[in-house]
Amino acid sequence: MKPMSMTTKIVVFFAAALVLMALPIFAQQFGQGWVRILALAMLYVLLALGLNIVVGYAGLLDLGFVAFYAVGAYMYALMASPHLWENFAWIKAAFPEGLHSPIWLVVPMAAGLAAMAGVLLGTPVLKLRGDYLAIVTLGFGEIIRVFMNNLEHPVNITNGPRGLDRIDPMSIFGMSFGSKTAEVFGMKLPSVTLYYYLFLVLVVVSVVICHRLETSRIGRAWMAIREDEIAAKAMGINTRNMKLLAFGMGATFGGVAGSMFAAFQGFVSPESFTLTESIMIVAMVVLGGIGHLPGVILGAVLLAALPEVLRYVAGDLQNLTGGRLDASILRQLLIALAMIAIMLMRPRGLWPSPEHGKSAAPAATPGGSGGASGSTRAA
Repeated sequence: MKPMSMTTKIVVFFAAALVLMALPIFAQQFGQGWVRILALAMLYVLLALGLNIVVGYAGLLDLGFVAFYAVGAYMYALMASPHLWENFAWIKAAFPEGLHSPIWLVVPMAAGLAAMAGVLLGTPVLKLRGDYLAIVTLGFGEIIRVFMNNLEHPVNITNGPRGLDRIDPMSIFGMSFGSKTAEVFGMKLPSVTLYYYLFLVLVVVSVVICHRLETSRIGRAWMAIREDEIAAKAMGINTRNMKLLAFGMGATFGGVAGSMFAAFQGFVSPESFTLTESIMIVAMVVLGGIGHLPGVILGAVLLAALPEVLRYVAGDLQNLTGGRLDASILRQLLIALAMIAIMLMRPRGLWPSPEHGKSAAPAATPGGSGGASGSTRAA
């Protein structure tokens, strides 16, 4: 298969851009629910790209990635809701009109705090690999969820299992995403459509960052560690710093995605950051193709949209069985069957990365036979 020329790549890029720009306009003709599915799919693409840095590039199996998602969401919720203002007198005295932090402050804070959490996780697990690393990161994700669930007494910081509500919507250049409709370039767009375009911009920026990382010295060092850590260390790569950088960079994506989720939902609680959510993000990376950006994006879109689309199917199937099957359980069964079928047919993922390092076919001799057979005849 010949690689695409630069002209073909440019044409494909602009065609994809036009489709993605027009997609919510077309989808909203069938209801806002479909646009919401598209927006959530973009959010999961952002999460999958972050996890791909840790799992796909550095080869570190992280089953607790949802912890960074939770850290970013709670940071935004605390800084952009009246919860702290109502529970701490000194904050109320310092901000009489309420604590309504701008996104230019709170989103970088969410990304920075998530990056610190990533380094905090990476530091004690530097010598762990494989299953042991997966177990420790899984435990870290559950610790963060339980921590958020219980951080209500003696000082109420996260409001415990009741969660945080009344979170300010996203506001950019004076345009609030909380209003039902907003006029942009003469077009009236619903709030959910504005969030879709915001998430799309973040995904494009993240793809550019990930591609630049992949082709940089840092990306090559991560891949060397993934293939053989001992050999990478022997070649002079500081494996300790590279691993910590992978955890920190991946967690940054999770923190930004979490802040966007809090603004989009307007409510966060520990129930949004369960182990199932973390496993689903790992499945997106594995199902699409580990370490391959187009594959990761494809896997994230499919696994994010499939459960929501199946909501429209599971109800009818439940009615066919006379209500004996619960719709939510049936939906999970259909998702599991689809994932099993795909992995059986495509073990390396839907869109795996091209294989490198294969030995070239032996060059043909003028006589029409390869070097090996020619040597045999000479012998």
